[in-house]
Amino acid sequence: PSVTSSEEQTEGQRSTLECSTPYVCPWSDIVLHWEGYDPQVSEVSGHVQLDTSRVSHQVTLTSSFSWKDHSKKLLCEVSHGSRKASMEVVLRVRHAPKDTQVSLSPSSGNIGVGDTVTLSCEVGSSHPPVSGYHWYKDGVAVGTERVLALRGVRREDHGQYHCEAQNALGTGVSPAVTLRVFSAEILASPATEVLEGTATTLSCDVPGREGHPEELTYTWYKNSAWLKEGLAHTLLFPAVTAGDAGYYSCQVTNSQGSDTAQAISLSVTYPPRIPTLTLFQETQGGRLVIVRCTVDSHPPATLAIDHDGTVLATSGVQVALHQWLGVTASRNSLRLEIRDAGPRDSGKYGCTASNVHGNASATKVLVTRAAELLIQPSAEVSEGTAVTLTCVGTGDTKKEPLYTWYRNGQRLQESSFPTLQFLSVRGDDAGAFQCQVRSRNGSDTSEAVLLRVLYPPRQPVLSSFLQSRGGRLGIIQCSVESDPESNLTLQRGDNVIACTQGCPQATSPRVHVTRSYNSLKVEIQDVVVEDEGIYVCQAGNSQGNASATVDFQA
Repeated sequence: PSVTSSEEQTEGQRSTLECSTPYVCPWSDIVLHWEGYDPQVSEVSGHVQLDTSRVSHQVTLTSSFSWKDHSKKLLCEVSHGSRKASMEVVLRVRHAPKDTQVSLSPSSGNIGVGDTVTLSCEVGSSHPPVSGYHWYKDGVAVGTERVLALRGVRREDHGQYHCEAQNALGTGVSPAVTLRVFSAEILASPATEVLEGTATTLSCDVPGREGHPEELTYTWYKNSAWLKEGLAHTLLFPAVTAGDAGYYSCQVTNSQGSDTAQAISLSVTYPPRIPTLTLFQETQGGRLVIVRCTVDSHPPATLAIDHDGTVLATSGVQVALHQWLGVTASRNSLRLEIRDAGPRDSGKYGCTASNVHGNASATKVLVTRAAELLIQPSAEVSEGTAVTLTCVGTGDTKKEPLYTWYRNGQRLQESSFPTLQFLSVRGDDAGAFQCQVRSRNGSDTSEAVLLRVLYPPRQPVLSSFLQSRGGRLGIIQCSVESDPESNLTLQRGDNVIACTQGCPQATSPRVHVTRSYNSLKVEIQDVVVEDEGIYVCQAGNSQGNASATVDFQA
């Protein structure tokens, strides 16, 4: 048989194929037919011509072919009994690209920021071949190659991708594929810097979180320390406080792995708290008053120090208003130095702190003394040391002020010299000293300063007593004068009877010991002859030693 048809068919259009043979045998069983077609969409008709002009047997196949019929084989066969002859036809169906799909690589595991991803546009069938490709992300064109390569993936690459393949007959569109970028990021609402008391939310965001195919776990950290863990992707602060400020990060985990967000700083602003105001008066090397104010606030506060309502210093201007003032300012701290301070500098000092959120203040009263007492070389010296007491005052030195000295409230002397000297101080010279400065401008008395003189034990006072009423009771008592306190030890021969420090309790039940400052008392019950003898009391401290004896007779 012979076949007549067009070289190519077009999808959706009806095509006709004719199969014919130039032989006709009306009274024989010769059969001519088509094989391999779809009878649902095809029609077959036969025609026999037998006349003087032509002899032929023809079978016509009319069908609508689809893209799936492309490259399909049809067979026209003529048979006579067991004898057969056939002709094969290969269909060439013109159609737009079909079965268009997106292939994502890698196809499993988490895709993180910085990874490389390729998306390939795969076409199941196209005739003529594909002439062009177009890529779209969330509906926006992003490429024209068959393979879309994303090197160094970003969070912004997360989304739905589809491709279109084109030829002369039309376009094949793939279903959308979601590229999931597994990357954690923290978002702060309303902002990363909020006012104290504001409702604040930190969200651990993963692209496509709401449509993620599996459950996610969130772990929160504050200043690198574990905070909480669970299914909630938010951290809520109904009324944020200053203590909530810090660096926050979160880790998101799924079955494929985890990713940790870069930490963000949550800054909480608040008005100044009550300032801390410190007043310090120094007399060594000159009369100096230091007024220092510090405060807790965010943002930093502007500080101002005033004296009885008159501003002396501000943190914004580090220039002193007067030559005897010195100003030093740093973050939330202001220091004012008043040189050559005197009575005029007494009074109420205030510190005011203010920022955009509010203000606060504190006050303190300073009482400056015109007289101060200095002891050199020290207020605690050993007996025999040369000691000088100096009365420092701000009186009118040109008018020769008078200095009056007091010890323990008792007047010692008065002169025009500001010093009281002890060339070789003794223990009896110790006490609380004061000086008074008098001039035409008035007078002032210093605060009491204690002079302590360290000296070795004096000769101990050792006494004994025997009481016969109600039984024989012997009492031996030792006392001494010294500074610092002495350790007292009572011995008879080589035997230590008692001491005030560092010796064991009395072994005899007849002996009772009473200890007090620089005093040791021993009571012996039911005195016997063996208790008689010479008793020695030894006293010792860091400055020296002394001893005394007594003959105890029963």
